[in-house]
Amino acid sequence: MTTILPIVLDAFGGDHAPEAVYEAVPRAVEELDVDLILVGDRDAIAKHVHSSRVDIVHASEVIDMNEHPGRAVRTKKDSTIVRACELVAQGSGGAVVSAGNSGAILAASVLIMKRLPGVHRPAIGAALPREGGGSTFLLDVGANSVCRPEWLAQFATMGASYATTILGCTNPRIGIVSNGEEEEKGTELVQATKSILEATSLNFVGNVEGKDLFRDVCDVAVCDGFTGNVIIKTAEGAGEFLMHAIKHAATSSVLGMLGGALLKPALAPLRTSMDYRLTGGALLLGINGEVVIAHGRSDATAIWHAIRVAKEAMLHDVHTSIARGIAKETPSSPASTTAPTAPLEAHS
Repeated sequence: MTTILPIVLDAFGGDHAPEAVYEAVPRAVEELDVDLILVGDRDAIAKHVHSSRVDIVHASEVIDMNEHPGRAVRTKKDSTIVRACELVAQGSGGAVVSAGNSGAILAASVLIMKRLPGVHRPAIGAALPREGGGSTFLLDVGANSVCRPEWLAQFATMGASYATTILGCTNPRIGIVSNGEEEEKGTELVQATKSILEATSLNFVGNVEGKDLFRDVCDVAVCDGFTGNVIIKTAEGAGEFLMHAIKHAATSSVLGMLGGALLKPALAPLRTSMDYRLTGGALLLGINGEVVIAHGRSDATAIWHAIRVAKEAMLHDVHTSIARGIAKETPSSPASTTAPTAPLEAHS
């Protein structure tokens, strides 16, 4: 079996931390066969976690969800997010998992773990379920509210590396989110990005509409972080509405209850595919290491799956695969060295 470094877990990040973390840790150690480093108040953690496969690194501060990401990372040097990123940057851990302030995770990752060589901007990627099984990998879903064409083109390269490495796609199809599939549709950003993608070796299939993200049209879809954030939150809200509506219809009458009982086995896979807790969070791509941003509302199940995603990313060495992909595609302009644009808190 491949030996992997411990996964570094922000024990105090998220709406339900640290209790959700305490509950998830024993199951993760046993079922995922991983070593963990929990970062947070040492005394508090030690009262709840007892395992020879779990180390504790003390951090006296926590970055709140409503704090300014960059400012908090620079001023709270002993915060759980900062310490977690430092551990991976130093080689003590193999991946960071946090359900905390997503903007702070992005800022700390860039400042401490650094971007991969040649990467303009990191991007947050999320998998959307699609009909017939499988998923469409969408990025960016919140790291960069305003983008340049060359950034989106790099997102496509990073997404292609992820789809090949993790999703098992051969020559993944790349689409760009637009307001229509016709060649002439799209903003200036979309049109300029298309010109760049058409000149790469990527399997670019052109414009894709919002509805196509849930169909077998492309394997990777790229967009700016504002658009991606709206898409993923709309999808999450629509999914929750749909499940609540089905539940209400199945419990509001005797006939509904009979129909609901018959449909329950068939609806189970649909419910599973729409449950954000089971996705395990989103990977931050373009960073020199593996970073998993879990949903801010993560419970113990969601934390367990976030640890699962981190282990999978480590085993497949996702960031190294992305580095190879970036090196293969000749950049259209020099990578910027300025700080990233303000994140949209996609998973807060």
